Amino acid sequence: MENYQKAAHWSDPKKKLFPYQVGFTCPPHDFDAAPSDFLRISPPSIGVHGRMLHVPDYRHELTQRKNNFELLEEFVHCMANNGVDVCGQVGSNWVHASGLGVEGIREHCEKLSDKYQTPFHMAGYAMVEALRDQNIEKVALNACYHRETWYQGTVGFLQEAGFDVIWAGNFFDQGWFESQQQVDDCIWCFDESLIWKSFDYTADKAPGADAYLINGMSNYRRASDGLAQRPLHYTRELESRLGKPVIGHDTALYWRLYKTLGLAPETSHGQLLDALRHR
Repeated sequence: MENYQKAAHWSDPKKKLFPYQVGFTCPPHDFDAAPSDFLRISPPSIGVHGRMLHVPDYRHELTQRKNNFELLEEFVHCMANNGVDVCGQVGSNWVHASGLGVEGIREHCEKLSDKYQTPFHMAGYAMVEALRDQNIEKVALNACYHRETWYQGTVGFLQEAGFDVIWAGNFFDQGWFESQQQVDDCIWCFDESLIWKSFDYTADKAPGADAYLINGMSNYRRASDGLAQRPLHYTRELESRLGKPVIGHDTALYWRLYKTLGLAPETSHGQLLDALRHR
């Protein structure tokens, strides 16, 4: 596959279902909100397709991410064949679990992008790019449900990229649960009140941060109707509440995808995404 050539007909707008076609992938055994969220906030010229990575015995272990890293190339190859204009990978741990380091991840994304003539962005590296774009230096990490081994990997990746991580802690560290197992048992979905409490806690621990970050793929059930929502949907109110930028791996990935397409979301979702609307 060294001489891969993307089908020429995908360069003809008349052959495409949407002027801008976006492909998403996510970790195995997770129904992911990213394709739905991204489509809901996008102009109608954007279409979205999703493809889950397939690892039958997946147990959410960092070693499994490293051992199945090659599936990301399979994903990009598949999406290129289907006429996608840009690919996004959901799951913040994959960048540090790979062992490639910050520069290695950048090179890996560029290699796949060039090989399949389709830009490829990873959530974990999109966070680095977003923070650099916003000239942010000091950050605090609301690690939400991530186990310590997971979020310390994120901390290390951010530090390697040159950021000062002045505080990091998950929901167990913050005192909202009696054990990490209780956190795990929630399967990444929590009461809506927790996103407010956890960010208040993070801000109290790190008042000197330039921005507050949140890891991964957490979801929060809206009290009014039980609908689970990603940090994307709380960003504007959180920024107003805390007086600082709030950036999650979800919003960072969406920002990078829009930037590649030269587009912006139709609705306001905080400082990072709003910057695209004002350019």
